[in-house]
Amino acid sequence: MSDLGALLRKAREQRGLSLDDIQETTKIRKRYLEAIESGDHSILPGSFYVRAFVKNYSEAVGLDPDEVLRLYQHEVPAAQNEHAAEPIPVRAPRRLKSESSERMGKIGFNLMMWCFLILIFVVVWMFVINRDPDPADQLDQKTPITDASQPPTDNINAGNGTVTDNPVPTATPVPTQVPTTVTFASKVGKADKYDIGPEGTHKLEIKVSGGRSWLEIRAGGSTGEKLYSANADDGTIETHDLTQQLYVNVGRADLTEITVDGVPVPDGDRAGSKKLLINPIVSTSTPPNGEPTDTAADTDETGGAGNEPDSATSE
Repeated sequence: MSDLGALLRKAREQRGLSLDDIQETTKIRKRYLEAIESGDHSILPGSFYVRAFVKNYSEAVGLDPDEVLRLYQHEVPAAQNEHAAEPIPVRAPRRLKSESSERMGKIGFNLMMWCFLILIFVVVWMFVINRDPDPADQLDQKTPITDASQPPTDNINAGNGTVTDNPVPTATPVPTQVPTTVTFASKVGKADKYDIGPEGTHKLEIKVSGGRSWLEIRAGGSTGEKLYSANADDGTIETHDLTQQLYVNVGRADLTEITVDGVPVPDGDRAGSKKLLINPIVSTSTPPNGEPTDTAADTDETGGAGNEPDSATSE
């Protein structure tokens, strides 16, 4: 073992480091580190790498690398000669193109450009030729000039020789069904009034789902004829023909679904009571039941009917 290798090994052991630790720190292979400690520099890549490896090793074990190289310069070879001996790569001379090859290259490029232009022209021409004619032209060509005609079926009056045409039946127009509309009209007391259009008969449906809920239905307004009043069980469905204004009071709006001809009526969908006036649109000022229009119902709502159960969530 050389003096330099012994110095480095002693410094490493004093710090409690192994060769694997030095290898991890300096990124120098372990066999090169062993060669430096043993003084066998023959397996190292060269004198330049010897100096570099010794310097990195010294820094890793806490020694001054310049001082170590100065003290043990007799063991570390100088690296100046190696740099001078390295061969300088010589760039191979670029082969010059001859004049004939340049001319052939230009001719080939021009020929390729002309071929490309001809190809574009052929593609465009084929597209124009194979394009379908106008559909109107096809229809005219397929339509015969004259159709086979049949003798008229006109009735000839044998008595006077006059010709009477057969009456042409007229098609009965099919009435178009106007969709049902649910429109918020106004706030009448505690109730929300909704106008139902168009004019005609509609069907009101109230469905209780998810639990029990108080349900009250009256004709005309909150003091009108009682059509239904009970704590409705889950699954209850009440349907009524909407030929007049109906007053609806539900205890749990979140458990009831109110629709007119399948169109939902907004009820707030909350865990509380909701009062509504469902008013069908009529063309005359007198409602179908012969009573005054919404004035009575409005007065009942604004005056606060005494027999109306506000606490509707009785379960």
